[in-house]
Amino acid sequence: MKTIIIIPARYASSRYPGKPLVMLKGKSLIQRSWEAAMAVDGVSAVYVATDDDRIRDASLAFGARVVMTAESCANGTERLADALPNLPEEADLYVNLQGDAPLTPAWFVEDLIREMAANPEVQMATPVLRCDAETYANFVEDRKNDRVGGTTAVFDRNRNALYFSKEVIPFTGKTFGPGDDIPVFHHVGVYAYRPEALKAYGSWPVGPLERYEGLEQLRFLENGMPIRCVEVDGKGRVFWELNNPVDVARIESVI
Repeated sequence: MKTIIIIPARYASSRYPGKPLVMLKGKSLIQRSWEAAMAVDGVSAVYVATDDDRIRDASLAFGARVVMTAESCANGTERLADALPNLPEEADLYVNLQGDAPLTPAWFVEDLIREMAANPEVQMATPVLRCDAETYANFVEDRKNDRVGGTTAVFDRNRNALYFSKEVIPFTGKTFGPGDDIPVFHHVGVYAYRPEALKAYGSWPVGPLERYEGLEQLRFLENGMPIRCVEVDGKGRVFWELNNPVDVARIESVI
């Protein structure tokens, strides 16, 4: 099964303009993300998808392949859908590895690829990670203080997503300690899609749930396309995204 990773990257971020070119221990964020993608086994090619000449030039300079996309792309999935007809090759599977997530472990992506290979009926998949007591407590505390600490996911017995939210779901009303089996799963923003799913996404309008939550994957659920949730093991690793300037020091400490 031929697999291509595409890293969507835009310069004009509302929260952090120029974020892909921010330096982390001597390398740009986009280069760190590209190196994370290159570490994944079983991938035929890795591309950076952008609408900005500065990101294109920086990516070409460190050896990445680049595909240009429209400025109108509102999220990473739209950018991947827009990139498809401009790629010089086709694949059976496309992976969206976020351009602000350089700490994403390679095995998260490899687990998605294995899931899709074993289940040809699955159109897209995404990783979920069971919360430990500390993460769960942080998520709950963030919401009490009107902050978004992360996205959570709930899914059915077949591991197909029921919903994704920036609220902490399911509600439990409980306090958990170390070693407890916590029924809350943190959603990791990596996606694997078959070509048909990406093409369909590009043709659908934004729905109310996607608009309210600000979560691109809800467009699939609002249009009746299942999303397979793949439980992954963090193995003690952290995988923060770079969303704000204050995250630079945190990520550099891990690097």
